[in-house]
Amino acid sequence: MSNSRQLISSGSPFEATMGYSRAVVQEPFCFVSGTTGYDYANMTMPESAAEQARCALATIRKALEQGGFSMSDVIRATTYITQASYFDEVVPALGEAFGEIRPAASVVVCGLIKPEMKVEIEVTALRRSA
Repeated sequence: MSNSRQLISSGSPFEATMGYSRAVVQEPFCFVSGTTGYDYANMTMPESAAEQARCALATIRKALEQGGFSMSDVIRATTYITQASYFDEVVPALGEAFGEIRPAASVVVCGLIKPEMKVEIEVTALRRSA
């Protein structure tokens, strides 16, 4: 097992400004930072909580793949929503991503740093032995 640390970037300008990585691989784990629904190619945010969740999960999937992991390696997922009423909107997106994987999971109602943000998701993945 290596003690080296791999830093993964999504290209978000927030990463450089705030001094964080989209994900950090420290074998055998990959820790993916809280990820909102921005489409980082054009810095737009979908209106619906469901689409924000899907965008966040796509960014998470890409970060995991960059680190040599997959969604099936996710063992912990935390979803933050800004209103309890978004829960029913977000559940189908979470089910699409995690339905067969079934990681330990939590959903928290809280404030996020920008008013357009309705959803933020973070995950931890564990590399399994072959």
